[in-house]
Amino acid sequence: MRDWNECLDNQSAKRTSVNKERAKSLLKTANERISLFKEVTEKNCNFVFEDYYTSLIEMLQALAFLNGFNILNHVCVGFYLRDVLKREDLFRLFDDLRYKRNSLTYYGNKMEFETAKEAIENCKRLIKEIKFMIK
Repeated sequence: MRDWNECLDNQSAKRTSVNKERAKSLLKTANERISLFKEVTEKNCNFVFEDYYTSLIEMLQALAFLNGFNILNHVCVGFYLRDVLKREDLFRLFDDLRYKRNSLTYYGNKMEFETAKEAIENCKRLIKEIKFMIK
């Protein structure tokens, strides 16, 4: 896929009615997951990153539901940021995180501690931006 229109065309993203309750539930889950994190260590850094990334996805899904979209994959979530919300800066950051998460989840490529810490900080930055957009 190359863009948001292609996501709509192949139904990887769908127009839907605004769903405030689903968005609220996703935000609650994301915030609860984030509240569990205390300390990032060399031993847990990849797991903490995965959880931050999952929370980020939940928040992005919540934003999409508030705007009348249901997005079915992470690539299209990125295109939503870039093409619908017009945030190329956030898209580039998100796409890098998506790549790191896929590398970790699907290929078992663990991140070095410093790389994981940087990825976690980038997740936090994106989460802050998304929370601002939701308010």
